[in-house]
Amino acid sequence: MSDSAASHLRKVDPILRAVIRRHGPCRVEPQTHYPPYEALVRAVAYQQLNGRAAETILGRFIALFPDRRFPEPADILAASDAKLRESGFSRAKIAAIRDIAEKTLAGVVPTRRSALRMTDEELIERLTAVRGVGRWTVEMLLIFNFGRPDVLPADDYGVRAGFKIAYRRRELPSPQQLLAYGERWRPFRSAATCYMWRVLQEAKKAAKRPE
Repeated sequence: MSDSAASHLRKVDPILRAVIRRHGPCRVEPQTHYPPYEALVRAVAYQQLNGRAAETILGRFIALFPDRRFPEPADILAASDAKLRESGFSRAKIAAIRDIAEKTLAGVVPTRRSALRMTDEELIERLTAVRGVGRWTVEMLLIFNFGRPDVLPADDYGVRAGFKIAYRRRELPSPQQLLAYGERWRPFRSAATCYMWRVLQEAKKAAKRPE
């Protein structure tokens, strides 16, 4: 998180100011070395799985193409479903990964250079046309792959739960309520998102401590 982000968030939100004071810098190191195509395949691999299981299956998938650091779109389209199933991916994920490959070759999934010239909403609109890729998945890419500073994934449970705790709400905010409140965080909503996750993590750790 940049100094300007911290300064802005402390200025516009007293509650977030206290959170920042308690947690210190909240840094996200974007994985900028992944092109959008690869980042999407990796994102689909992790959907609905815990990190370790997803990492194992993804490793098996990459190992199916031993001459590549990561398979190219054409490699995936040339492989049979039976071969791809050897990795442990479900049929639905294989279909999604094939669609990512097809839409990359068709130019729907942009190159990194092209993506850098696109706005957040343009990328969301473009990439959610891919099978199995929703708005939340693209928002995670915008934060963790592109390092975009003003992304607020309002459908994310962790962000909503962290907000509920930090702002002492009785119920989870709706996505619309979170977006409305988050207007004051612009243009650094990604940093605010990071802090909501931190608040939730802190609460989970506190709940596990013996009394």
